[in-house]
Amino acid sequence: MIYCQGVKLKPFQAMIGGREDFRRRDPWGEPQTPGSGWKSRIPSGLPVTYSGLILLICIVVFFISIILPSFVYNYLALNPDYVMQRPWTLITYMFVHADFNHIFWNMLFLFFFGMELERRVGEKKFLQIYILSGIVAALGQMMISSGSMVGASGALFGVMGCLAIIAPEIRILLFFVIPMSIRGAVVLFALIDFLTLGSADNIAHMAHIVGLLVGLAYGQTMMRTLK
Repeated sequence: MIYCQGVKLKPFQAMIGGREDFRRRDPWGEPQTPGSGWKSRIPSGLPVTYSGLILLICIVVFFISIILPSFVYNYLALNPDYVMQRPWTLITYMFVHADFNHIFWNMLFLFFFGMELERRVGEKKFLQIYILSGIVAALGQMMISSGSMVGASGALFGVMGCLAIIAPEIRILLFFVIPMSIRGAVVLFALIDFLTLGSADNIAHMAHIVGLLVGLAYGQTMMRTLK
């Protein structure tokens, strides 16, 4: 959810089928041996992933925003009028959320889809998709709006778009009730955002659309490398 300030994603769950492994492989086509990266320095009992770290950072920043709102919303949120003076906000805005409802649905989305994408493509590719989608989504939103932005949903729409390409077998439960393919959900969310562009609902619809397009393009590129 990005609030432009934000997105409100509807409740849903992923039902995961078989997985295609897009992680980096060695010259013989085998997955690289774990233990040589940064996670080798983490105690083995702690299941640390990039998606998990992002989730943790978002929660920490949310509590900081309650204690120091002026700092968070002035120096971590993305304000197009100050982006040249504060270029880091093109990234930090993804970790800032407007309220509990905002962060809850975004983190639920990240828990189901972010972690699933990371399992399929590996840590580095997941982080590339997430950050790239979030940055380009922000740039797209700034083309049509001068409002401040907070929220992870531009990046999360990129995650969903990539999964829709590389794992079309995934099905979700919209509102925890309605079964739907992930590609059907992508079309539905894109249509909703397109039809509500320019509305006064304080949601960055263009950021969602652009982030989704980045994820779709990234997924297509990954699929071509398998051919």
